[in-house]
Amino acid sequence: MKTAFDLKKAVIIIFLLVAGSTTVFAQCDQTVTLTSSKTSKVDDQGNTDSRDETTVITITKTDVTIVPGGDDHKMWGPISSKTCDWKTPFKDGKTVIKAKLSDDNGHDRTATITITGVAGKVTLTFEAEEKPGMKIFVIADKFE
Repeated sequence: MKTAFDLKKAVIIIFLLVAGSTTVFAQCDQTVTLTSSKTSKVDDQGNTDSRDETTVITITKTDVTIVPGGDDHKMWGPISSKTCDWKTPFKDGKTVIKAKLSDDNGHDRTATITITGVAGKVTLTFEAEEKPGMKIFVIADKFE
């Protein structure tokens, strides 16, 4: 037979699960800014090019802006899809974003941006459909 205590316990557990789920979904709609001091590129042959530069990536609910420090190749555009699964906000989890990005020169890129957090280390991987085999990596020095 269920007691009032068991029922209260069940209600509290359900409340905590819903509250936790709401926090995870809410963080995915927040504006986040990732700042990195090093950018690495890897092509389909495995050749690597790394440079020290400050890159700032800002992701809002609807848009992505990428500003590399070494060039004037600012890219921005709307997000077409986003999946988000963070067990610990901005420390352990993953976000995958699909976006159509443009730059000042009128070049468009259909991009997949994957942000992965493992044990507090946050890495962003950028892949453009127009450049198959090329991946750009940045490790966040700051992720807020």
